[in-house]
Amino acid sequence: MPTKRDKFVELAEARVNRAIKDLQLIGNLSNRSAYEFTEVDIKKMFAAVQKAVDSAKARFAHDGDARGGEFRL
Repeated sequence: MPTKRDKFVELAEARVNRAIKDLQLIGNLSNRSAYEFTEVDIKKMFAAVQKAVDSAKARFAHDGDARGGEFRL
């Protein structure tokens, strides 16, 4: 039977890696030969993403280590 820590690590790694992949997919929208967008669109997108990140982060009592690449605990 997995411990609470084991379950946290399993879920955190999967969810953060999925979020990183989704952010990379958002970055793919920057291809101007395939998409048309404005600076206002970009600001709205990243404001929404930042708001969600800030909200999730606020649910934890302390800040974690912010690194790029694949997430591992």
